[in-house]
Amino acid sequence: MALLGFERHDHDSCVSDTLSAAEAHCAEAGLRLTPVRRRVLEILLERHRALGAYDILETLAAEGLGSQPPVAYRALDFLVKAGFVHKIERLNAYVACAHPGDSHAPAFMICRSCDSVAEAQASLAAGALGDAAKAAGFRIERTVVEAEGLCPGCLKRGDAT
Repeated sequence: MALLGFERHDHDSCVSDTLSAAEAHCAEAGLRLTPVRRRVLEILLERHRALGAYDILETLAAEGLGSQPPVAYRALDFLVKAGFVHKIERLNAYVACAHPGDSHAPAFMICRSCDSVAEAQASLAAGALGDAAKAAGFRIERTVVEAEGLCPGCLKRGDAT
């Protein structure tokens, strides 16, 4: 299971590589990566954590890119549908996809202390849920797996309260 989110990495390359992948995907698929959509993705990549729509809107407004909630929600909706962003249900927030362009079933580990999020790749049909679905004749098309705990940084700082 590949994991991305808690470990150290080249952050500048992470941001630029993902933005390049998003631009290439949109060009190939005939999708419009508007300046607002691109900036929303960039904000999520820069912060490398889950952000609520209003957190994103605050940045957009400060930069003169829109101050009404539909601006952020429309951009987020596009980015989620395009596979560049995931919604973290537990936090009612959004995080940039760690594997853009790859067809995958993400699983998220959410730190209950600092709200950082790591994305791992899971399998739709693996494990007990996959077995139960198969036994019932059910085909799983989408899952949302979110585990809550403490990230390595918070554990190291002793934030295990």
